[in-house]
Amino acid sequence: MLKGFRDFILRGNVVDLAVAVIIGAAFTGIVGSLVTDIINPLIAATVGQPDFSHVIVYVHGGKVMVGNFLDRLISFLIIATVVYFGLVLPINSLLNRFKKPAPETPPATRPCPECLSEIPIAAKRCAHCGQPVPLMPAT
Repeated sequence: MLKGFRDFILRGNVVDLAVAVIIGAAFTGIVGSLVTDIINPLIAATVGQPDFSHVIVYVHGGKVMVGNFLDRLISFLIIATVVYFGLVLPINSLLNRFKKPAPETPPATRPCPECLSEIPIAAKRCAHCGQPVPLMPAT
């Protein structure tokens, strides 16, 4: 039982996931600081106060903190935008440079010279019109 647990823990994808969680937690601080210390002040400089926490809706004596939700939503959208344009897009373009183009697959069919219907490359006789078809030369 312990051998199975050890094999599970030492599998590559589990270790990769653990590293990703740790790096993600560290990166959260960086992105959070970017949003709080740089982007929100820039928004405040252009459109006014970026803090919506004062927006409260009272429903039957209870407080609905709509402003806090808006703050979190805006932060999420800013973080998602920064992560996409700052990480995902550059990494994908870098990985695309190293990808080898997929080899072009040869066609599986060809037209019959008599009836012009599609027939398999290796066919000796057309299945539609019954005429003998010359074999394609090997390429």
